Amino acid sequence: MKIVVYCSSQEGLDEKYRLLARDLGTWIGEHGHTLVYGGSNAGLMHITAAAVHEAGGHIMGVIPEMFRHRIDPVCDEVVYTANLGDRKQYMIEHGDVFVVMPGGIGTLDEWMSTLAVMTIGNDDPRPVIVANIDGLYDATVQQLADMTRTPFARGKNLACTLAATSAAHLLQILNEVTP
Repeated sequence: MKIVVYCSSQEGLDEKYRLLARDLGTWIGEHGHTLVYGGSNAGLMHITAAAVHEAGGHIMGVIPEMFRHRIDPVCDEVVYTANLGDRKQYMIEHGDVFVVMPGGIGTLDEWMSTLAVMTIGNDDPRPVIVANIDGLYDATVQQLADMTRTPFARGKNLACTLAATSAAHLLQILNEVTP
């Protein structure tokens, strides 16, 4: 199974976020899944990929040409794209499960783009799991819940977003949604 992970490439983040990334990567590797991620050799991206590598999993980095110099050496497979939009599209097309880790605007963009694509297909069953550590995404999760009650989202696929409040909760959800 290909698990797409959206997360920060920011260095120097709090230990709780680094441990979360490590735990997720270890789980992916130990369960024989493939990590599909932004391919960067920094921040939570690298920590997740390094843990997958150490646990024996397969790693696919998807990175724009302009960031070729930042490709993570632990990648087993690298897909170069023309730009960030193409990277996002490739990752959405090739993911079976999506995990939104702590991150910034880019991570939010990937999450919302994934949901936008999924609303086009009425029966797209792929789960989106959000690591909502310390309530980082509370407002966004609430906004999505509020939208399901409006005619704008038509109630489609926004319920696929499952919010985890800890590393243990994230792994519990992954165990429930993966074969």
